[in-house]
Amino acid sequence: MTARTADVLLVGAGAMSSTLGVLLKQLDPSLKIIMVERLDHVAQESTDGWNNAGTGHAAYCELNYTPKKADGSIDTTKAFTINSAFEVSLQFWSYLVEQQALPEPSNFINTAPHCSFVWGQENVDFLRKRYETLSSHVMFKDMEYSEDAEVIRCWMPLVMQNRPASQPFAATRVRYGSDVNFGALTRFMVEHLGKQPDFDLLVSHDVQSLTKQPDGRWLVNVKNKADKHLTPITAKFVFLGAGGGALPLLQKSGIAEGKGYGGFPVSGQWLVCTKPEIVEQHAAKVYGKAPIGAPPMSVPHLDTRIMNGQKSLLFGPFAGFTTKFLKNGSYLDLIKSVNPSNIGPMMSVGANNMDLTRYLISESLQSHESRVKALRNFFPDVQEDDWELSIAGQRVQIIKKNPAGGGKLEFGTEVIISADGSLAALLGASPGASTAVQAMLSIVERCYKDQLATDAWQQTLKAMIPSYGKVLSNEPELLSEVRARTLSVLKLDPTL
Repeated sequence: MTARTADVLLVGAGAMSSTLGVLLKQLDPSLKIIMVERLDHVAQESTDGWNNAGTGHAAYCELNYTPKKADGSIDTTKAFTINSAFEVSLQFWSYLVEQQALPEPSNFINTAPHCSFVWGQENVDFLRKRYETLSSHVMFKDMEYSEDAEVIRCWMPLVMQNRPASQPFAATRVRYGSDVNFGALTRFMVEHLGKQPDFDLLVSHDVQSLTKQPDGRWLVNVKNKADKHLTPITAKFVFLGAGGGALPLLQKSGIAEGKGYGGFPVSGQWLVCTKPEIVEQHAAKVYGKAPIGAPPMSVPHLDTRIMNGQKSLLFGPFAGFTTKFLKNGSYLDLIKSVNPSNIGPMMSVGANNMDLTRYLISESLQSHESRVKALRNFFPDVQEDDWELSIAGQRVQIIKKNPAGGGKLEFGTEVIISADGSLAALLGASPGASTAVQAMLSIVERCYKDQLATDAWQQTLKAMIPSYGKVLSNEPELLSEVRARTLSVLKLDPTL
């Protein structure tokens, strides 16, 4: 059987693969790219609009990105990293809009002020300290803070309805926060790729095996799920961007760099309201503090969602335990992922995180009434019948070997690349698609070093991302220039 050939094989048709595909096509239009997706449409797993919160993660409102240190100060390391990465995404999307590779921005991104809201004196003190620390830097200079009930009521009316005046509370706001329909964004990017020469999309095709050939290329066998026909593909470079499905594929590749990695799958659920009379009273993403003992991805938030021009409200997430790695996966996914190289770290994490496991199981067994009770902290006047349950996408958190022995559970993302740069995989979840451009740039930098050293690639990269090669947090003038452009092109600042 004659194998199809490609320069680049993208496995998974979600936010990560589509971003990498567009980046590479912009840098070298002659590249032959094949994208393989196991489902019958693109962006159907975690990238789909209803499978994630749609927050353009910029660290404006997510309190878990700024933990309090032992000395009482605020650790801003992660906040600055994530904010910088999201600025890169905004620059890339703005470039694609200007090039008409993406449509009118409101089709995939809309303004939704990013707010934090807390109650109780200890939490108020924490938020005030966080605000003082972040707003003193140019990257967060536009953050607002208030403990005034009337000011906060203007920012988030539903949250303040019939809230006891005696309760200490505080809020912050960045007016140009965003709500992103990552599913729509991904479909637009794949649609753009489809108009380019030497790009093929194979949906309903499942990867069966990945084998490194003596000539350095990868032989990847993919099966058509409809007729069971097997198609061999040889590729110079393979990217495994299949969300929760990336770990099993990484294990199939057999690269040494993937040894020892395991996954801890977590399911998610939302309460959703579509009643116009309620939806129109809230126009923000309002994040609180996670309950004691809850994992970082369970920070509660009440969000405006805008998809296909329709507004709704979403509250959650409510986490749950599952053994699936994908929403459309198998309950055997977790068991099948265990092998001699990762069983030690996985057992160690299991033994050391029993509280987390019990928490996830209890979350999944909650009643509608108990979920609405949690929402009542954000919306005191909530009525149960106005909200219904929606199932979100699956997340697979990273389990890896701990240098000190055993294993550790991580809640971020990680790029794994083979020694020769011929294969890369992205594992993990949060902050996910918001930082896809930065993550995919890191792959380009490590896997296409020679090409990246050329003037042509450097000029193209700087045209797409004007801040490329610079540290925005150290370049206040460049940051102001870049941010003014992206907020204008993407129509995110209501004052412009």
